[in-house]
Amino acid sequence: MPLFLVDAAEEDLERRGMSWLPVLRRETLARFDAALARDAAAAQRLRRLGMPAESISVTGVLQEGSGPLPCDEDDLERFSTILAGRPVWLAAMTQPGEVPLVLQAHRAALRMAHRLLLILVPNHPVEGDTAAAALEAAELRFARWSERQIPDDATQVLLADTRGEMGLWYRLAPVTFVASSIEPGHGGRDPYEAAALGSAVIYGPNVSHHLDAYSRLVTAGAARMVTDAASLSSAVTNLTAPDRAAAMAEAAWSIVSAGAEVTDRITDLVLDTLDLGQAA
Repeated sequence: MPLFLVDAAEEDLERRGMSWLPVLRRETLARFDAALARDAAAAQRLRRLGMPAESISVTGVLQEGSGPLPCDEDDLERFSTILAGRPVWLAAMTQPGEVPLVLQAHRAALRMAHRLLLILVPNHPVEGDTAAAALEAAELRFARWSERQIPDDATQVLLADTRGEMGLWYRLAPVTFVASSIEPGHGGRDPYEAAALGSAVIYGPNVSHHLDAYSRLVTAGAARMVTDAASLSSAVTNLTAPDRAAAMAEAAWSIVSAGAEVTDRITDLVLDTLDLGQAA
């Protein structure tokens, strides 16, 4: 059976406790048909351990990523026309306890950009009534997408209380607050879904389920953490400037695409090997 060593890192090849097994390591590596090394240092270490240079490729780090979510092209075209020229931000997968905070931030941001539209997506469609009640209490003019209401120039919030349409909302919003992250106990949501569709990422401090992903985005300058309504409003206001949102979105895309390239390389290697096996 063909064997591939994937995401080989120098530190893993030199772990303490393995030095007394040099022969076993060499014999084990000899069983692999190819190795995909994280960097040149890992590739050099593999060569020193006896793996032929022609069997080693330097591909970068294998990283978690996300493919672009689909959307209805007719809806995308219609909303793109309706919202042309309006600044838009998205609050995605909001918990009921986060909705008042998001609306408070939106009201504050409206003072700086009165045409700003918020697309509010509850964490679950059944929470749409709760979100609608909060919007009414906040005296914000809103359209409800589950009832196929279309926003007009006076609409301040689009309540997107449906399922399976995140690909549409991410495409429309250059800035996304990935919710379920300020209120404790939810662990955050996958930020790569927004990043893969060109949206700058804002998030709260409680993202334990996706900590590595957020850390990578922050390091690349592609995500910004907020902690309350004031910092959320400030981040949204700052990122309504197209050049700032575009710079963050470009950085986010570089992270997502880098992970996709390594994944594609592995997929091609496996498929080519399977094809050769079938041909034989």
